[in-house]
Amino acid sequence: MSIRTNRFKAVDRVLKDLERVEKEGKLNDLKSELNKIKEVFLKVKENEEELLDTLAVVDGYIRNKNIAKLREEEGHFCQKIWNSTLKLLPAAASSGQSSHHAQAAASSHHHVTPLPSSTPQLHQEEDLQRIKDCYNSLGPEFKRIFSSLLQFPENAVFKRREIALWFSQYGDYRWNSVWVDSILKSKVIVPHGNGKSPIASKFKINPLLRHKSLSPLFQNEEVPICGYYSQIKTSSSSRASDIGYQRLVLDQRKIKISDGFGFKSFRAVYNFGASYLNFGPGWMAKMKDLWVLQLGRFMQDSPKHHIEVDSEEFLKELSGHEDLLCLSLRGISRIFELPPSIVKIESLGILDLKACHNLETLPSDISSLQSLWYLNLSECYLLDRMPKGIQNLTRLKVLKGFVLGSSSKTPCRISDIAANLKRLVRLSIRIGSGAVIQEGEFESLKKLSELEHLKISWGVFDTRYIDIQISVPSSLKKLHLEGFPGQNIPEWLKPSKLSCSLRELHITGGKLKSLDHGENNDWGVEMVYLKYLKDLDVDLEHLRKLFPSL
Repeated sequence: MSIRTNRFKAVDRVLKDLERVEKEGKLNDLKSELNKIKEVFLKVKENEEELLDTLAVVDGYIRNKNIAKLREEEGHFCQKIWNSTLKLLPAAASSGQSSHHAQAAASSHHHVTPLPSSTPQLHQEEDLQRIKDCYNSLGPEFKRIFSSLLQFPENAVFKRREIALWFSQYGDYRWNSVWVDSILKSKVIVPHGNGKSPIASKFKINPLLRHKSLSPLFQNEEVPICGYYSQIKTSSSSRASDIGYQRLVLDQRKIKISDGFGFKSFRAVYNFGASYLNFGPGWMAKMKDLWVLQLGRFMQDSPKHHIEVDSEEFLKELSGHEDLLCLSLRGISRIFELPPSIVKIESLGILDLKACHNLETLPSDISSLQSLWYLNLSECYLLDRMPKGIQNLTRLKVLKGFVLGSSSKTPCRISDIAANLKRLVRLSIRIGSGAVIQEGEFESLKKLSELEHLKISWGVFDTRYIDIQISVPSSLKKLHLEGFPGQNIPEWLKPSKLSCSLRELHITGGKLKSLDHGENNDWGVEMVYLKYLKDLDVDLEHLRKLFPSL
């Protein structure tokens, strides 16, 4: 049985294997640590990947009889197992914690998360002081936003865009991404994962934010910044109407909100895990103060997280929302088209429609959204045409999911994008079935002088699309090729042909067999990401010869 086959038996499996080699090496500390967390997978069902990775490595050492190496790294594995356990368990759930910690957690207004006993006290104190300094340096409004991080689910994992979106209620989304940098430096938000990648893409709230010594910082908040659907629904109407919540958090699996729910002053609505959304007639029309409407996947970006709406009618009620900055319907099914009311929201800056699998058309007059700077249409596989108006959205910095189809279905071409959308920083293009590519169309991309990230996806394996000549701008830092139908590196991708200082190369899926480029020149690439390439035969030594700067 593999360690990953049944997580509930993972620890038992490693313990059983450990007993067989116990006489060869005294591994009492490791055995003791495993016994402490024997029931860990019965207590939680999320965030187990990091722990499973460590257990799989330990089990591999045992099965390969690499006992000397295991003994050498025993302390390292004990630390990793304990750290992973803390991320998995609720406070005081581990048998290794004392009752004193449990009592402190129960009595504190803010939840206390104990630290590993091996964590140096000085390091902990430095991090706590850094968090205090960050909080004290903020003005009153941003202190409230800061303290609102405590209302994230304890083990919530999120991406950078989500935490920036959380802050966007109090200002421009782009400006708040700068503030995200400052709180990352203060260690209020910390990277999540097992450290395999040198670039952090996922984050979580630092457990120290719930430390008992920080509780006094957050006890002077006059008005709760968030209202949770589950709490408001069960509270008395008189009590609920007295509270001026700025955010509504949808935290139940089934959500039903009608006019009787009240509250006409929400600035933001966030979906923290709801799968079924039902908005009664008229309710959304009264939310005139909305800045952010985040109904799609938020901190649960897995395709397994199904979301559907009872009706599209609520979208028609958004036409009078003059202050709406962000509309996210990411991953919601049963949305077949966007009503004309959406393009009347002149303030809209972010429109996220990623993975709206039923979406078939976009409004023809989408060019009315002149404030739009972020448009995500990726994974909308029924969307086979781009309206002509997209080329007139001159403020766009991010355009994902641009579809290139037949001549009749693609009135807006890549050459139009390159000629008009000069501010683009991120662009992804999907070559659809039956796509007609005009001469020099992809070569026009070199005109996008600010473009840093480019993704090109081949939706079909067709030899007609192997020899597309692509010219990338000199500003490009990251290139992602998805489903490339060729077996060898294309001519335009060879080092001597590239005019940019490419730092990241991602190749996922496709027919690629070799990375050899037949030149002595160095790509200069520092990170190579290869996935789903069953025909590719390359070992690490050869990879380092191809990419000396790796």
